[in-house]
Amino acid sequence: MKSPLIQELIDAFRILPGVGPKSAQRMAYHVLERNKGGGRILSDTLSKAIGEVGHCSLCRTLTEELTCAICCSTQRNTTELCIVEHPTDVEVIERSGVFKGKYFVLMGHLSPIDGIGPNALGLDELEVRLARKEITELIIATNPTVEGEATAFYIQQLANTFGVLVTRLAQGVPMGGELEYLDSGTLTQAFIARKKV
Repeated sequence: MKSPLIQELIDAFRILPGVGPKSAQRMAYHVLERNKGGGRILSDTLSKAIGEVGHCSLCRTLTEELTCAICCSTQRNTTELCIVEHPTDVEVIERSGVFKGKYFVLMGHLSPIDGIGPNALGLDELEVRLARKEITELIIATNPTVEGEATAFYIQQLANTFGVLVTRLAQGVPMGGELEYLDSGTLTQAFIARKKV
C-alpha cells in the first residue's frame, strides 16, 4: 500500500505535459530514493519561480522583471513586431539570430471551444500598440495548426484596420528534408507558398 504523501507526489508530477502515471511514479521514487538533495533544489526553485516570474508589461513573455530584456533593449528594431504563441517560440527564434525586432507573446491561440477568446490572448493590448502607429510590420509566427491559422487571420484583420504591413513566416519543405517523408499538409503549404527562382 502506497503512502498518501507518495501518492500526492506522484499526482503532482502528473501535472507536467506528457507525464503519465508510470513516468510520474518513476520520477517520484527516483527523487525519494536517490536524489533528495536534487528534489529540494527542484522544490525551492519551483517555488521561487512561481512566486517571482510574471509577464512582461510590453510583450507578455515570462520574466521576473517588469519589462523583459528584449523589450528593454535599445539595439532592437522597434518597428517590427513578431507575434508568437508561447515564450518558447521566442527562445527558438532568438537562437536562430535572424530576427532583431520585438515580440508579442499570445500565451496560446484562439480556441472558442476552450473558452479562449481575443482578450485571453492580450489582443486588446496588441491593438493599443498598433494604434500608436510605431509598428510598421507585424510578423505572424503562430503555429501552422487550425487554431494557429485562425489566430493569424484574426490578427491580420486587426492589423489591417491600422494599415500595418502583415507578413507570415514561410512554411513548407524543411531544409534537408525529403519529399517522401513530408505530410500532405506540409507539401500543400509548400506548393501554395512557392516562389520564383
